[in-house]
Amino acid sequence: MIARPVAQLISYVFHPLLLATYLVIFLSMYFPAMVMADRGKAWVITAFVFVFTCLLPTMNLLMLRSFKTIGSLTMESRKERIFPFVMITVIYGVIAYLFYNNLPFLKLNKLMLVVFALVLVSLLITLFFKISIHSLSIAGAVGIVIPLNKAMEEPCLLIPTAVLIVLAGVVMSARLVLGAHTLREVLYGAMVGLVIGYVGVMALF
Repeated sequence: MIARPVAQLISYVFHPLLLATYLVIFLSMYFPAMVMADRGKAWVITAFVFVFTCLLPTMNLLMLRSFKTIGSLTMESRKERIFPFVMITVIYGVIAYLFYNNLPFLKLNKLMLVVFALVLVSLLITLFFKISIHSLSIAGAVGIVIPLNKAMEEPCLLIPTAVLIVLAGVVMSARLVLGAHTLREVLYGAMVGLVIGYVGVMALF
């Protein structure tokens, strides 16, 4: 059983807004051709992704919190999540558009479309039901990485993929320990994320 403080730390470290950044770092290490041909410049893309998919949305959430539009950054209520999720979806949509139209030489632009799809579906589901976005995002990462194993001539992604699957289980367990979600919300989030990540990569690559 994960201790509650550890579960809280895990939830922070694997926050959904960090998904895109972690994916870029992961791929830079194990599949650099997906990010940039010049591995030495991959950090520029990583920094760009972090600023616009994590830092900017976080600043928006802090602003909403200061204006008391949301009661807390955890947004435990489904209805409380809707407006912040709309803002985040718009930001991710703009980033995906900029990548796809201005960086056509990068395979990463298609990956950003998959990430945007995860965010958009999160919003659409939240309009009606509450699910675990932590589970959706980490399972989405698993769904993205699994089909990429087929693109590698050598099984370089096999062990990292296995580690990622274990991490997904740890993150989902942490959300249950904190009582942030029910088992159903965690499982639904995981299933949706896994399907979107897998289907998205299979369709676009």
